[in-house]
Amino acid sequence: MAGASVPFSSEHFTQFSLANEAATARLGAALGRAIGTLSEPISSVGLVIGLSGELGAGKTALVRAVLRRLGVSGPVKSPTFSLLELYSISRLNFYHFDFYRFSEPGEFAASGFRDFFGPGAVCAIEWPERAQAPGLPIDLRIELQINEPGRNAIFDALTQLGQECLQETDRAWRTSQDETC
Repeated sequence: MAGASVPFSSEHFTQFSLANEAATARLGAALGRAIGTLSEPISSVGLVIGLSGELGAGKTALVRAVLRRLGVSGPVKSPTFSLLELYSISRLNFYHFDFYRFSEPGEFAASGFRDFFGPGAVCAIEWPERAQAPGLPIDLRIELQINEPGRNAIFDALTQLGQECLQETDRAWRTSQDETC
C-alpha cells in the first residue's frame, strides 16, 4: 500500500508544478494563506486535508510551510512516530496526522482521532488511505508526485469548503509567482 495513489473523483482539481523545495514551500504558504482567509467557515465546520504520495514526495515539507505561513515559528516535526502533532493557530487548532504506520483495519477507529475532527479544526492527514476509515470527511485531497527534477502537486476539492480552499490557494500561488518574477 505504500505509495498507493488515491484515485481522483472530483471535477475540481488543479495541478501545481513544483520545480524545487522553494516552490513546495511557496505552495504551502499559499495553502496557509487560504486557510487563514477561510478561518470563519473553518471555525464553523472544520477542514480536512488528505496528503498522499510516496515517501519523500514532500508531504511534511508542504505542511511545514503551511504552518510557517500561519505563524508557527517553533519546531514543526513529522508525526511519523507520534502519529499526531498539535498546533494552536489563532482561533483554530491544527492537527497534523501521519497514518503511515497504520496497517490493520480498525486502528483509526481505535485511536480516538476522530474526536479531533470538527468545528475549529484543520486536520492535515498524511497517508489518509491507511486509515481505512469509510466516510473520513476529506475536503481537499492533495497528491504529491515525484517528477524528477521536481514534484507535481494535484489538489482535488471534494466539498464546497475544499473548492473554496483550492480557489484561494490557486489565487495566492499566482500572486506569489507574480511577486517572484
